[in-house]
Amino acid sequence: MKVLKFGGTSVANAANIKQVKQIISSFETEKLIVVVSALGGVTDLILQCLDLASKNELGYKTILGQIEDRHISTVKELFPLQQQSTVLSSVKHTLNEMETLLEGAFLIGETTPRLSDKTVSYGELLSSFIIAAYFKSEGLSVGSKNGRELIITDDQFGNANVDFKLTNATCKKYFEDTDNLITVVPGFVSSSTSGNATTLGRGGSDYTAAILAAATNASELQIWTDVSGMFTANPKLVKQAKSVPHISYEEAMELSHFGAKVIYPPTIQPVWSKGIPIVIKNTFAPQDSGTLITRNQNRQGKTVRGISHVAGTSLLSLEGPGMVGVPGISKRLFETLSFQGISVVLITQASSEHSICVGIADEDVDKAVTAINQAFAFEIGAKKVNPVVVESDLAIIALVGDNMKSHQGLSGRMFSTLGKNNVNIRAIAQGASERNISAVIKKEDVKKALNALHETFFEENIKQLNLFVMGVGNVGTRFLAQIDQQRKYLKKELKLNLRVIGIANSRKMLFEENGISLDNWRAALEHGSPTSVEEFLKKIRALNYRNSIFVDNTASTAVASSYADYLKNNIAVVTCNKIACSSDYENYIRLKALSKEYNAPFLFETNVGAGLPIIDTLKHLIVSGDRVKKIQAVLSGSLNFVFNTFNEQTTFHDVVKEAQEQGYTEPDPRIDLSGVDVMRKILILARESGNVIAIEDIKNNSFLPEESLKAPTIETFFESLKTHEATFQNLYKKAVEKHSRLKYVAQFEEGEAKVGLEEIPVGHDFYNLEGSDNIVLFFTERYPKQPLIVKGAGAGAEVTASGIFADIIRIGNF
Repeated sequence: MKVLKFGGTSVANAANIKQVKQIISSFETEKLIVVVSALGGVTDLILQCLDLASKNELGYKTILGQIEDRHISTVKELFPLQQQSTVLSSVKHTLNEMETLLEGAFLIGETTPRLSDKTVSYGELLSSFIIAAYFKSEGLSVGSKNGRELIITDDQFGNANVDFKLTNATCKKYFEDTDNLITVVPGFVSSSTSGNATTLGRGGSDYTAAILAAATNASELQIWTDVSGMFTANPKLVKQAKSVPHISYEEAMELSHFGAKVIYPPTIQPVWSKGIPIVIKNTFAPQDSGTLITRNQNRQGKTVRGISHVAGTSLLSLEGPGMVGVPGISKRLFETLSFQGISVVLITQASSEHSICVGIADEDVDKAVTAINQAFAFEIGAKKVNPVVVESDLAIIALVGDNMKSHQGLSGRMFSTLGKNNVNIRAIAQGASERNISAVIKKEDVKKALNALHETFFEENIKQLNLFVMGVGNVGTRFLAQIDQQRKYLKKELKLNLRVIGIANSRKMLFEENGISLDNWRAALEHGSPTSVEEFLKKIRALNYRNSIFVDNTASTAVASSYADYLKNNIAVVTCNKIACSSDYENYIRLKALSKEYNAPFLFETNVGAGLPIIDTLKHLIVSGDRVKKIQAVLSGSLNFVFNTFNEQTTFHDVVKEAQEQGYTEPDPRIDLSGVDVMRKILILARESGNVIAIEDIKNNSFLPEESLKAPTIETFFESLKTHEATFQNLYKKAVEKHSRLKYVAQFEEGEAKVGLEEIPVGHDFYNLEGSDNIVLFFTERYPKQPLIVKGAGAGAEVTASGIFADIIRIGNF
């Protein structure tokens, strides 16, 4: 014999019930007990109905009408017209009985646990009758048996305790005597030894099935639900969660206690002692293998089998000097909670005995606080114990697995993963069996924590990076194209999964929680919401994704000013915007400090040399113990392009215009040609070398005429270049006469920095620098005469995008 239980979603409507019939039919001649829940959502409707009736609100009749319509429409869809009248007559009679009870609650203006149990039972009684009648009409050998006649309990209404001796004897006799191959039994319902209708509480239908399986020594208990087994995590919160094929009773008990809704803890107990296997199956995908639950068969298997959580948790802390060394404090605390009917889900106590902390459900907090403060009123008055402290809006997350106790470092990996994602742990608990490691965190961090832990323990080391890109102009567009091109390679070779969750330009911003399609992001962005620097950050914080990275491809001061807020929220920052790192030294140092404090990388390789590894090389020199003595560099790809292209056959105006059009200059070319951009770059290199320096300390020998430097707009700036063409031609002519080339050079030495146009002679490292290339010479204690040289393309949208991309990969490899 097998026992099959079908939950509310499995029997929610006529189409689902037909699917259940197909599953039942596949067992052919095997004897079955089929336990069914109420039609999906009906139990909640009955409770809502009863609540309104007890408050003398006539609205209960509207809900009662909805309940009646659900059942009548189900009957009409399941049965041919000529068979409907008999079934409908019985259904209406049962509904009338329930209506009478509700009218009673309405007339007396209250409800009792006894009345509630009797009323709420009608959901299962109705569904089991309809389903049994349908099976019979389809030619199956079926009978039905009221669960109240099989399961005997005490009179603890709402969550009755089963009398297993009487129940087992009743069930054994009935199922040995019945000739029906299939017996349909309503779940959840029972009756007391005194004859009152009772219920088995939360998960009661699962419990009914387990009780019947144990009583009849069934070969298997099958729980049919709407998911294909128990998953490594909640698939609604963790998209990469996968079904676990085989786990132990102990693991299933732990996971179900910590919120795995496919099975409830009491279900496991009756079948555990008899070793009856439990199979979790999907009604809507019966071909899936589901999850098999048996005695521990995972001796050499995975250490962590699942990650679960309990939401709606509060921590109560009792502490004070009068607790140290005093026997009985814990006993009094737990007795107080027990007398109030409050279940404790987590316990932790300091070894100093100065404090004890317990986790309870949010809805029990007020009752618990009042009771505990009353119980310890004398100690509180004597200042020996402090009034109980409450922390709410929390959740418990738990790693579960039989083999965890034999593996070192699991706790370390768990807490390290949470720490890297800025998930603060409020309390920790671990049983002596080491089958469970639990941590209390903020409820807003649950999704991020579950995904981060799942990535660590289950996803073949594939790390997901969630990108939020501000600025999708020349650089941003190419950056997105590079991600799209390399995505498969990164996942296969580097185990990195890059998702672009948010993008923004100066007008619109767009967010997609599961990732923006990079095939049509432009069109999608046009339908986004208005851009706001503050709202962009607020949305990222609300999503609260693990491994979040903010990418700044703008030249905006407002965006650069927001970096501190990102870092404080454990959001990494990657930027080609030089404003932040060349701002006040105090701000630069603060951003670096926030990066360390909140474990949020702050990378800005593209601030100097676009995609060239200049800053990265400098960092390696410093951390290896080298000391920079002097830096000489050509750091402006745009100026190098300009002076490599400019000659007597061109005009300075046209060359600068071309540089702007090709993306070599900033959108405002005055920043490049005034030397400000180069000043920022040498400033950043000096600071990264460990020097305290401000941009005002840098000497700028500008080659631009005063009129061009003070031009109020970009248009007037270009006009001034035409006006002073003779000046630029004269600079070029002097350099040619000396067999030299013009290069805009930056230098830092002995704490002083300068930038300016220089005539570079033949044979110098800078002389043959072509196009928009950059070059940096690092003279250090280890490279005193022959400098370490970094050289290559230092401007352009494509190489800048690749530099940003490289910083993203660096974060992925942290």
